[in-house]
Amino acid sequence: MIELLSNSSDDLLNIEGGNVVEQSVKSELRSIVGKDYFLDTPNELYVYSYDATPLYQAMPDVVLIPSSVEEVAAIMKVANKNRIPIVSRGSGTNLCGGTVPVEGGIVLNMNRLNAFKEIDQENLTATFGPGVITADVHKAVEAVGLFYPPDPGSMRISTMGGNVAECAGGMRGLKYGVTKDYIMGLEAVLPGGEVLHVGGKNAKDVAGYDVTKLLVGSEGTLAVITEITAKLVPLPAAKQTMVAYYNDLTAAARTVQRVIAAKIIPATLEFLDQATMVVVEDFAKIGLPLDMKAMLIIEQDGSEWQVEQDMARIADICRSEGATEVRTAQTAEEGASLMAARRSALSALARVKPTTILEDATVPRSNLAAMVDQVEVIAKKYDLQICTFGHAGDGNLHPTCLTDERDKEEIHRVEQAFEEIFHAAIKLGGTITGEHGVGMAKAGYLDLKVGPVGMDLMKRIKEAFDPHGIMNPGKIFAKSARRRVVVQTNGCGCKHEHAHN
Repeated sequence: MIELLSNSSDDLLNIEGGNVVEQSVKSELRSIVGKDYFLDTPNELYVYSYDATPLYQAMPDVVLIPSSVEEVAAIMKVANKNRIPIVSRGSGTNLCGGTVPVEGGIVLNMNRLNAFKEIDQENLTATFGPGVITADVHKAVEAVGLFYPPDPGSMRISTMGGNVAECAGGMRGLKYGVTKDYIMGLEAVLPGGEVLHVGGKNAKDVAGYDVTKLLVGSEGTLAVITEITAKLVPLPAAKQTMVAYYNDLTAAARTVQRVIAAKIIPATLEFLDQATMVVVEDFAKIGLPLDMKAMLIIEQDGSEWQVEQDMARIADICRSEGATEVRTAQTAEEGASLMAARRSALSALARVKPTTILEDATVPRSNLAAMVDQVEVIAKKYDLQICTFGHAGDGNLHPTCLTDERDKEEIHRVEQAFEEIFHAAIKLGGTITGEHGVGMAKAGYLDLKVGPVGMDLMKRIKEAFDPHGIMNPGKIFAKSARRRVVVQTNGCGCKHEHAHN
């Protein structure tokens, strides 16, 4: 990898990747999608050389933008025959380096497959292409009184195909689950060009292995998803939002544990530490008390009676654990403002320093307080600014380091710190990633979670689907998790970051 000094063609051509697709093969690929959807100039390729994960970058040879499953199948046959790496992607909002074409080859931009086929109100399903934006699914189904719960922070940008590939989570994961809990059926193209249909609209289906669930979260390493059938649920009748402030960070974490132990499952139970609150307030200007050490944002939905009862009990728990203030939003607009402030956390943090490295580590809820303490200790040990926020209700924290990738010594300390954070999560019975995926960023740590037997089994599954290893190579099973440092600049030399959560 190189450090870019400009966006001139010569510099762009020197980034790693590329040079694995012969001209004759490019001509064949161009004939499949048409010249308007075949991209191979240096500037066009540069746009697809990175995703929302800082510090990773590699150039593809060509970018193709297919419009149908037939075009995808034809592309896959060419790629498989010529052993060309192929990386499928949507908006590129993932945070694990999952769509960086580290071995060059073909990037498939799936955004043209964005048809919304149907909303089936009898079977409570929706069927659509992988290029549909997540927020558009929410809007469409809610217009007819239905609900698709998964809500990743990038939902206004991310595509459903990317959500499925990474098994995206979100703030409603505590009560409603994540993407895998709502995908009932898939159409996908295998590496050899065969079109596979798995699952469907049946509420019950145990015919053979559950290949649908296997493809969800497979990060583009097994097949290319071309159509999605998702489960819907009735739209909740009522919703209420509450905020609680604490002068003790551990007390906030204990509150989360006690709420769940009381058998109350909020729709959303989010945590922000003081450092995050300060930055969010500077960004959103909603009046957060900056002398507090932590805050919880809690949302409940359901019947009006149940929401009122649950929120009253949650407020009592917050106060009993030392919350200095517990306030319920008086209007829907006020509640939406609080939730928007939480969604803005990563964007707000990204304004502070040139590089924002956001990770996710998940532990059982009972160990949340211990994990929060560990992050603080590790940040002090390595003299780093690490802000912590996340989906506290499901034990999923996002320790976020504010740094500058040009400072190689500090970046080394960042890597050491996150390695310790991952080890701490595993020791507390957790995992190295709750919702971001493995990709390149966590590949060197996957064995900590699944062990040698699990690693061997996953590799054999991968080989069964993709014997020539062309599907998103260098991901999940990569040899090293070390980040490849690249400073991305534009012509004026200004640093630009791209991050969504």
